[in-house]
Amino acid sequence: MSDAAFRGVFPYLVSPIRDAGEVDAPVLGRLCDDLINAGVHGLTPLGSTGEFAYLNAAQRRRVVEVTIEAARGRVPVVAGVASTSTADAVAQARAYERLGAGGILAILEAYFPVGDEGVFTYFKAIAEAVSIPVVLYTNPNFQRSDLSLPVIERLSRVANIGYIKDASVNTGRLLSILNRVEGRMQVFAASSHVPACVMLLGGVGWMAGPACVAPRQSVELYELCRRGEWAAAMDKQRPLWALNQAFAKYNLAACIKGALALQGYAVGAPLAPQAPLSAEGVEDVRRALAAIGALG
Repeated sequence: MSDAAFRGVFPYLVSPIRDAGEVDAPVLGRLCDDLINAGVHGLTPLGSTGEFAYLNAAQRRRVVEVTIEAARGRVPVVAGVASTSTADAVAQARAYERLGAGGILAILEAYFPVGDEGVFTYFKAIAEAVSIPVVLYTNPNFQRSDLSLPVIERLSRVANIGYIKDASVNTGRLLSILNRVEGRMQVFAASSHVPACVMLLGGVGWMAGPACVAPRQSVELYELCRRGEWAAAMDKQRPLWALNQAFAKYNLAACIKGALALQGYAVGAPLAPQAPLSAEGVEDVRRALAAIGALG
């Protein structure tokens, strides 16, 4: 991997949408700027926390555009691309590269199940359509068709597919991936993982919604792991884990949007028909934020 390789903390950004349907650029821009100032290593719009499945094409494009404008080249922007159609996914990836994205987070949506060969050709087509690095995303809890280990190994041989974020809860699968790809692909932790453990296995960082609301603490944890200070890293990890637990318990976007609202960001509610964070959820998130010093 080059010196420009992706590593570290990449928050999955929320998508603040006003009542009339337009992207709230000032709010998203402020969030991006604050995250960069807190030390994050990249920004990821249109991940699961970004509600990509609930946005139209114009909204998705605008979210990516605002993020790139706010980043101003200080950190790479890895834009999410998701579709049930290979042709549409390829078109999205090309458009985001033209806007200035530094990477693509590739996601497969499926109404009907897709076999291994279809999964392989979908991701391969996205990678071959752009010249920027591609991160594979797999989340078996939400996807009808998942990336199998043999397909991951094949995709690791595609030139610009260099990373995978596996959001399964199976830590052993992460080690299996690392063993199968033999250094051709790097692994990022997700919110379903204990990031310090993934770093110990050989991961290079994490891409997750909770990093949006605890950027400084997440970066500190990453640096401890990078230096191999594992006891100190676990001391930092334990209180941070409550955020991951809340994220798993409640709707993804509702949890992070609710947390950001507590921190003073007017990001709005999750898009219908999703429900906003419940009163119980707000208190759970408030306690988790307070425990790590993330409430101002």
